[in-house]
Amino acid sequence: MGKWTRRAFLTTGTLVGGGLIVGVAIRPGHRTPKLAGLVEKDGETLVNARVKILPDNSIRVIVPHAEMGQGVHTVLPMMLADEMDADWKTVSMEQAPADDQYASKDIVREFAMPSQAPGMVEDTLNGVFLKIAQKMSLQITGGSFSVRGTGTWSMRVAGAAARELLIDAAAEEWQVPLNEIRAENSYLFHDKSNKSEPFIAFAKAAAGKQGPTQPKLKTPDQFKIMGKHVERFDIPAKVDGSAVFGVDIELPGMKYACVKSAPVFGNTVSSIDSVAAEKMAGFIKLVNLSSGIGVIADTYWQAKKALDKVKVTYTEGDSKRASSESMFEQFGKSMDAAIADGNEEDDFKIGNARKVLANSKRVIEAEYRVPHLAHATMEPMNCTAWAHDGQLEIWAGLQNPLGIRNLLAEEFEFERDHIVINNVYLGGGFGRRAMDDYPVQGAKLALALPGVPVKMIWSREEDTQQDFYRPAVMSRLKASLGDNGMPDAWENQFVDKHEPVEAPTIPYAVENQYIHYTNSPTHIRFGPWRSVDHTQHAFFTESFIDELAAEAGINPYQYRYDLLSHDLRARKVLETAATMSNWGKPLPDGWGQGIALHRSLNTIVAEVVDLDMSSGKPRVAKVYCAADPGYAMSSDGFKAQMESGIIYGLTAALYGEINIKDGAVVESNFHNYKMLRMNDAPTIEVEIINSGDRSLGGGGEPGTPPIAPALTNAIFAITGKRVRQLPVSKHL
Repeated sequence: MGKWTRRAFLTTGTLVGGGLIVGVAIRPGHRTPKLAGLVEKDGETLVNARVKILPDNSIRVIVPHAEMGQGVHTVLPMMLADEMDADWKTVSMEQAPADDQYASKDIVREFAMPSQAPGMVEDTLNGVFLKIAQKMSLQITGGSFSVRGTGTWSMRVAGAAARELLIDAAAEEWQVPLNEIRAENSYLFHDKSNKSEPFIAFAKAAAGKQGPTQPKLKTPDQFKIMGKHVERFDIPAKVDGSAVFGVDIELPGMKYACVKSAPVFGNTVSSIDSVAAEKMAGFIKLVNLSSGIGVIADTYWQAKKALDKVKVTYTEGDSKRASSESMFEQFGKSMDAAIADGNEEDDFKIGNARKVLANSKRVIEAEYRVPHLAHATMEPMNCTAWAHDGQLEIWAGLQNPLGIRNLLAEEFEFERDHIVINNVYLGGGFGRRAMDDYPVQGAKLALALPGVPVKMIWSREEDTQQDFYRPAVMSRLKASLGDNGMPDAWENQFVDKHEPVEAPTIPYAVENQYIHYTNSPTHIRFGPWRSVDHTQHAFFTESFIDELAAEAGINPYQYRYDLLSHDLRARKVLETAATMSNWGKPLPDGWGQGIALHRSLNTIVAEVVDLDMSSGKPRVAKVYCAADPGYAMSSDGFKAQMESGIIYGLTAALYGEINIKDGAVVESNFHNYKMLRMNDAPTIEVEIINSGDRSLGGGGEPGTPPIAPALTNAIFAITGKRVRQLPVSKHL
């Protein structure tokens, strides 16, 4: 499936032929006729890649992203419908097929080059980025890219282009000037002649032409749907229980499977004794999955009980000696060796931090650590697969259905169009369902029982111990303070850099900075975890800036504020959070406040925690969150995502820790991988700042990074104890 980094994009870009140089040869041209065969049904008219008009004049928006609670199945249609001047009451959505034609070109665009080009060049870029996305098998939901990528570069453009095509068709039929026709609520009007017709009347004519690549878009003062609250499409079905998640799939004649993989990553099956299991009621078949085993039975419980009876031995390697403690020892040695050998990997450099630090009389140093974390999605991993009639059909919640389709085709030697992906609601993703292990396992099990649908469900123990984890990371920070107490040099060395590249950078005006890293790989599987590298680096940098404020004897809010004079947008966010929380207000004994600011995925978020430590244990009473995404396309949805990100991050900060012993994960279920419970959840207040910044920010992830440092900074404010290693439960 490929690792979607900027480096990967650039590398892949060189593989798409002469398009990057010749340009005109790679323009996508009029794609609607080709796409119609994929998504059109009887009576429907595909006007362009994203929008269909139905015979009753209703609008159906084709969304290429998965719905996992973030509301993307609603907000993207909102963006298109507003630009199209469609009647929102008649708008619905359908998920795009897992096909190369619906690869994530807009995410590639936002990731690699988030700026508009002149018209002819823009068309070429659309072709270039589509080819890159197809080459990478990319149809991803993640990285908070849906609204700022697909919404910006595709949905709004598609809606406005469709409107212009329809107006053009009406002007031609009515023989009137274009500028005399207006669109409103899915109708076209020519007021001078008192003519009006529904969109559907001109749909066929519009579909026959290629729409403009740069139609005129609305300004925020013209928005009728964007920025407003509308009821989400997915909520009614989730409330009444009719929503279909992967674990809900039922097919005639379906059997069930349970799996168990090697406890130490990288080990493979050496021997299997299944004699006792084969005698169990309902047992059908045992399948060697190489990295583990699977048992197929009549019911899930029968499969699980039979699996428990199987005796398996695995190959062993050096990883069996690994532990959480040994990994951090390894990190420290790798960092020491990198500096001693001059092998630091530069990440960001300005001025001469090393020289200033060497000559300073006031240097502060600290080492911070975060542990591995599991995703702990509400719905454990599952996949239903059915090998029949020369094809392999899959039902699952997937964050990259196109990538899974193409991988399965290669893995099992199917033609790509013989792999059918049915993507359903995801019961939580957070990056976990972008990985391919569980669909591959599901396919292997189904292929071992051809002609019979097989539903594979992971146990919670398997889900916890076979994750792709947020990595354990160590960061060593140094800063020197000038006579005024403000930092004049900043150095940060950390292990293992992933994405996004800007995660370790700080928003503050420090004249001399040196941020560098050292690679120190382990055998633990790594995967994207909500907000990716931002989650650990916000904890490191926002905790350390708080340490500097304490050392300087300056209020931590004021300290940050003074260091943001160059960034008025960030300063406004910080100031708003402080105002919301009445920063510095009188509090009861044992109470305190902590503050943190972080920019991630183009959204700036500041959070203040009101913390009650009067019992000796931390209880977060309230969280105040100010966020600037440029413009929140769905106000209520954006607030919900901030709240969700805060709860997710607070759980990790308080309790989250995956420990490694003898090379394997220790934690197995919610009894020892604890979640924040409803009775301990804080009140959360969110204020959106629509600054009008040209480039939109994400919503699903940016609420998570600031909460851990805001919490630990509050702990310091009350107790004077600085928490430099998460989770907090290890210390209090």
